[in-house]
Amino acid sequence: MTKIDTRQGSIEEITLNDSLSFWIESFLFDRKSQNMAPGTLFFYQVKLRTFLKYCDGQQITRLSQLDSNELRRFMAWLEGTGHNPGGRHALYRAIKTFLLWYENEVEPDNWKNPIRKVKAPRVPTEPLDPAPIEDIQAMETTCDNSFMGRRDKALLLALLDTGARATEFLNINLEDIDLVIGAVLIRQGKGRKPRTVFLGAKTKRSIRTYLKHRIDSSPALWISVDNLTRLTYSGLKWIIIRRAKLAKVKPYGLHAFRRQFAISMLRNGVDVVTLSRLMGHTSLAVMKKYLKQINSDLQDAHIKGGPVDHGKF
Repeated sequence: MTKIDTRQGSIEEITLNDSLSFWIESFLFDRKSQNMAPGTLFFYQVKLRTFLKYCDGQQITRLSQLDSNELRRFMAWLEGTGHNPGGRHALYRAIKTFLLWYENEVEPDNWKNPIRKVKAPRVPTEPLDPAPIEDIQAMETTCDNSFMGRRDKALLLALLDTGARATEFLNINLEDIDLVIGAVLIRQGKGRKPRTVFLGAKTKRSIRTYLKHRIDSSPALWISVDNLTRLTYSGLKWIIIRRAKLAKVKPYGLHAFRRQFAISMLRNGVDVVTLSRLMGHTSLAVMKKYLKQINSDLQDAHIKGGPVDHGKF
């Protein structure tokens, strides 16, 4: 037995089963009611529905059927189906958050949370590779003068120039961008915190050219060519895959553009504090993974200017 608030505002005593799908949807509703950022909500939706699909295939429909061994089998299944360590860790985090929420929300009798016995999968400490500048340039050269070509060129340049997360990037509206100074308002970054990112002269020029071809009434900056509505996450991924295929280069993930933005800014002399603010990080600790990737650059700089080797010693 548990108590919940009904839509009428009263509190009723009702009997709830332990349906896995019911409680996952309840958890997602709770996340939404907390006014979480769209990207965070999307993360939980995708990860938990992946987990639910796996459970359906195993005839697991109730929370009481889950135990620590079943969760370990799921993690092994992820590895066997090609999910990288980062992806497996993300799914683990989503499931852990959900199960801890259920434990606290329902306080079920005679139920032990299986996640407490399952360790998080290890994630390599070495950072993932950024999308190489040369490959992005090759992808950009495949864009012709059609509406799709002009959109894709502007999109590729802006994705790299802003360093925005994919969901932030897709949520940009026309009213959020100032093509005179190149400022772009990210209304809801991670943690629902707004910030401003910027565009260089070449990117501004490319976006202006793309916008001249717009004849729709959508408020979104980035739209689908097919239905002229806001571009979706899967649509953005498909653009990157298609352009990479045309350029005959590796189709890097969307976050690889953000990594290249960080690496390029650091290599071009932007200080860590400023870069952290541009990327919407709340802690400088997050920047460590990008700093690791430029150790070789730092070593080269020391070789060129080390005071002992270049002094009169």
